[in-house]
Amino acid sequence: MTEAEALVASVRLDVWLWAARFYRTRSLAKQAVETGKVDVAGQRPKSSRAVRVGEQLQISRGDETYDVQVRGLSEMRGPAPVAQQLYEESEASRARRAELRAQRAAAANGYQPPEHRPDKRARRLIRALGDIDAI
Repeated sequence: MTEAEALVASVRLDVWLWAARFYRTRSLAKQAVETGKVDVAGQRPKSSRAVRVGEQLQISRGDETYDVQVRGLSEMRGPAPVAQQLYEESEASRARRAELRAQRAAAANGYQPPEHRPDKRARRLIRALGDIDAI
């Protein structure tokens, strides 16, 4: 831990989420906190809440949910390897995210996009199917 990190006892929640690279901008992090996508110790916080080392966070981002424990504090956004040292994700959270990712990949494997655009005959058939659905 550097001297700057040792001097910081707490950091705003939205700033920490931004510095840990969970959200691209601080305003997106603030919006996520305000809309209930972030829980601190099971409670819905404000974006100005102070985060301290050792606290448990649950962060929902898109379809994925992260269960992390705060390991370090930073008010500055740095490179990804440094940002990953600010938190530790639980094994259950990693396994759950990997399983969801595998399910999405399996669902996408069933879809095969057409190799080329439909020709004139195929377009007419598609239009005809649309007419049947309208009835």
